[in-house]
Amino acid sequence: MIKLFTGIPLALLFVAAAGSCTPDSAEHLSAGNADPVSSPETAPLQTTIPLGSGIELDNMDTRVRPQDNFYRHVNGKWLEKTEIPADRARWGSFDELREQSEKHVLDIILELAGGEHEPGSDEQKIGDMFLSFMDTLTIEELGLSPLRTDLDNIDNISSHHELVAFWGQQQQYRFGTPVNLFVGIDLMQSDRHITSASQSGLGLPDRDFYLGDDERSLELLDEYRNFIVRLWNAAEWGDGEDAAQRILNLETRLAENHWTRVQNRDRQATYNKMTVAELSDMAPGLDWQLMLERSGLEDVSELVIRQPSYFQAFSEIWENVALDDWKTYLRFHLLRRSAPGLAGIFSDIHFDLYGRVLSGQEEQRSRERRAVSTTESVLGFMVGKIYVERHYPQEAADRMDDMIANLIVAFDQSIRDLEWMTDETKKEALAKLSTFNTKIGYPEVWRDYDCLEILPNDLYGNLRRSSLCEHERNLNRLDEEVDREEWGMTPQTVNAYYNVALNEIVFPAAILQPPFFNVEADDAVNYGGIGAVIGHEISHGFDDQGRRSDGEGNLRDWWTEEDEAQFQARAQLMIDQYSAYNPIDDMHINGALALGENIADLGGLNVSFRAWQNSLGGEEPPVIDGFTGAQRFFLGWGQIWRIKFRDEALRRQLMTGPHSPGKYRVLGILSNMPEFYEAFDVQPGDPMYRDEEIRVRIW
Repeated sequence: MIKLFTGIPLALLFVAAAGSCTPDSAEHLSAGNADPVSSPETAPLQTTIPLGSGIELDNMDTRVRPQDNFYRHVNGKWLEKTEIPADRARWGSFDELREQSEKHVLDIILELAGGEHEPGSDEQKIGDMFLSFMDTLTIEELGLSPLRTDLDNIDNISSHHELVAFWGQQQQYRFGTPVNLFVGIDLMQSDRHITSASQSGLGLPDRDFYLGDDERSLELLDEYRNFIVRLWNAAEWGDGEDAAQRILNLETRLAENHWTRVQNRDRQATYNKMTVAELSDMAPGLDWQLMLERSGLEDVSELVIRQPSYFQAFSEIWENVALDDWKTYLRFHLLRRSAPGLAGIFSDIHFDLYGRVLSGQEEQRSRERRAVSTTESVLGFMVGKIYVERHYPQEAADRMDDMIANLIVAFDQSIRDLEWMTDETKKEALAKLSTFNTKIGYPEVWRDYDCLEILPNDLYGNLRRSSLCEHERNLNRLDEEVDREEWGMTPQTVNAYYNVALNEIVFPAAILQPPFFNVEADDAVNYGGIGAVIGHEISHGFDDQGRRSDGEGNLRDWWTEEDEAQFQARAQLMIDQYSAYNPIDDMHINGALALGENIADLGGLNVSFRAWQNSLGGEEPPVIDGFTGAQRFFLGWGQIWRIKFRDEALRRQLMTGPHSPGKYRVLGILSNMPEFYEAFDVQPGDPMYRDEEIRVRIW
């Protein structure tokens, strides 16, 4: 659920939506440059107000002991009574809040779509973008005609040389490009931007969908083949079976050379800065300069190649594939990417694979809700500006300031108290912590969309112009200073993130609501909820990848060999723990892929518990609803991760997602915390008990 940003990617042709900032003084609260063995500062105290427990008692199943299965103890009744909506692949606390946020956004958009507005105004663009998606009469009448220009351009490709030029031109629209070019912050020099190049080109979510030989994998490949045939035949392009086989053969060759998701997490392995000449020497046979020129990057002299071995393999593959096969591949990917905004026959086929087969959805979301998602994908910050005016929870944001201050101090104390880390590395860690920046609620400067024309009866054109607008915005970064005020999520997004290049944590307005943050609840449950989320984001700066960067956001090894070995040993314990969990069939959590998120969960909850204790000022917290303060804290953590998956969505999550399913974010983390054992009297032999020698404690 928690995203980790290294830059803002180019807008895609069709993007599905997921879903002034309070000044931060957190960097002034920790003594990062002080002697790491000196006494830490005292955490700022909060006034404890007698409020409710914040525990959703009706969701609990007290028939299950907390020592046996804390997740079911907290959420058992909710799991029994909750049905996943037919148009959803999963349903949980995040989804409930997203539904609420989406309804607020829907009200805003419907209001704007029903009025008369000045041309070019925010209100006109939002309303007409929505109307263009809802204009099914025009969409059906147009059929495939919006694709005509692109289809003609594909047909006119007469050589492999022209194919490379076409891939460059299509970077602005992102279809059929086995290589993606984008501009982001340089992870080795975070005060500037740099062009990066990454592997791409697959229609399925990951390389592993092509390479597995088990029954389930083969069934999914057959479904994908059938999808290609149906889409191709619906376009009346001829022999869909032949096209599907050629496309599958080509994509499988690409997939065989794609890096795995675990490999792609490695920030050092994926940072390979080269000149264009060096790239041409490493991956000869393809005119990289031509691709860059046609992408609008003709002046680029160096770029970061994220997966060098893929680029080497691709430079050999591309010219050995028949030009007609590439053109078949391009026609299909143009149609595949465009299908959600085309006539119903195409959007329905698209949903059948990506919604039903891969995610388990029983029904497609309503046209109205899809129109909202598309509008947000194109004009998200413009919508967000109005959302904030109507729904910003200012009281929650004010309390967030105090909590973040407490969390920073608690993390400072935690670093100082680490027994396994040397003073030399502690000093570097404290220095990084002292530079953390925090953004809450919404951006101080709103993104402008002056480059974008929106028409009420031109959905495809609106989406194309949006992609071009975002492409130009992205390219312009090369000539601009890094904007440290820019946001990577809209305020109406129910999520949070850590940006490694800017060393910042960001909390959009929409997440500042129950069960994450309840202004009517006692502090204990809020520290177990939003406090742990804050701690999670801070901990991302010190997880297995975040720890590779310093406080300026630059990749730099600031660890002694001794501390590196200590960290790796603890990380391996966590990998082993989570790899043992078996959520469905014979599929286990990929402990290496989920390592960063699990480290952030554990570090976040440990530090938030400490921050909550600091906030008490030595006073004993009250018992509320029969629960002690410590119990309410852990109950707060347990209830924010309630979630139900459809089987297909759970399998996909395990294959592609860096987050462990919610159940294991509760069971796995709490089984490592002695504070939880004390709060609920967990004893040897209890299912929640883990032997001390294999418990993990990093931060």
